[in-house]
Amino acid sequence: MEKLRFRTVTGSLKVAGILLAVGGTMFLSFYKGKTLHLWGSILHYHSYEQEHAANHHVRGTILLLGSSLTFACWYPIQSMANKVYPHKYWSSMATCFLGGLQTTLIGIILRRDRNAWKLGWDLQLLTIVYTGVLATAVRYNLESWAVTKRGPVYPPMFIPLITVFTTVLDSIFLGDAITIGSLLGAATVITGLYIFLWGKSKELHRN
Repeated sequence: MEKLRFRTVTGSLKVAGILLAVGGTMFLSFYKGKTLHLWGSILHYHSYEQEHAANHHVRGTILLLGSSLTFACWYPIQSMANKVYPHKYWSSMATCFLGGLQTTLIGIILRRDRNAWKLGWDLQLLTIVYTGVLATAVRYNLESWAVTKRGPVYPPMFIPLITVFTTVLDSIFLGDAITIGSLLGAATVITGLYIFLWGKSKELHRN
């Protein structure tokens, strides 16, 4: 849906930015290196579940890559749908509603223990509300707006930042270690995103 123009400066900047952003995400996920003790955690939450989750690091990385790929495919589809059905906020609401139904069905199949579905006034409830309101509803509306204004290429470029923010927040709140690989990967992701946006801005000014 967008011409790369490899032989132009803007095209080269965009391709280089994409490669750096994706490469930085892979580097951050798979390479650790020396551990840096930059700060202490706020919650001091080291439980069995956290240690058990660390055993599925490769599986989680694969699922993250699959999520990024499907999102990257979904944005062009969303751009084409907006041309046919311009009411983007209604479209976002329908997407969230159907996604909620699918998630509920999968959750019922995988977690049949009734105790797992009980909610209390704790961090779990706050996580659910945050995920539903900000990470889903607000995010989808902002992405629809960005796709309408700048096209489908903008939102996927910010997906690698999810890994960077997750690494930093996990370190601050849960005490996960910041490593040399984390810092190098985060720096590569941010550099790649900046180069891409720089090339894109030059292209927009030229047009």
